[in-house]
Amino acid sequence: MSQGETIILTHKEIAHKIRRIAYQVYETNVGETEVVIAGIKTNGFILAKKLKKEVEKISDLKVTLCEVIIDKKQPTNEIKTSIPAESYSNKSLLLVDDVLHSGTTLIYGVKHFLNVPLQQFKTAVLVDRNHKKYPIKADFKGISLSTSINENVAVIFEKQKAKAILE
Repeated sequence: MSQGETIILTHKEIAHKIRRIAYQVYETNVGETEVVIAGIKTNGFILAKKLKKEVEKISDLKVTLCEVIIDKKQPTNEIKTSIPAESYSNKSLLLVDDVLHSGTTLIYGVKHFLNVPLQQFKTAVLVDRNHKKYPIKADFKGISLSTSINENVAVIFEKQKAKAILE
């Protein structure tokens, strides 16, 4: 751990938060047979894969994974998904990212999926920083954290060493 870095969530706590979010996903989709979990590229997609595993452990829901590629520096650029729109059309969809900072990535991700009819649309994040500049919220969150604008939250997914840190 480097100086000026505080661990917000340990590996064990992250696993617990993912399990809890998985139960919330299952409860909100109890009448569904399938749910699409769409993770925003890199950490959001890693989190989506972990959520898929947990949802499948606790339910008989069919879970389809989708990777969402957003240019975080230019979110107005074209957004791509790893599966075609027909694969998530008229289904329940969960958009996942690791940290909700300003809300920019999440809101542009939401905008992309609004072009397709969905059964239900929810969002999930591991850490919600409470510094949003857009009117977006996470329906499911591991932890809410009030931070100063100068602080950064990072989630590091390493095998058996995942952690969320405040820098």
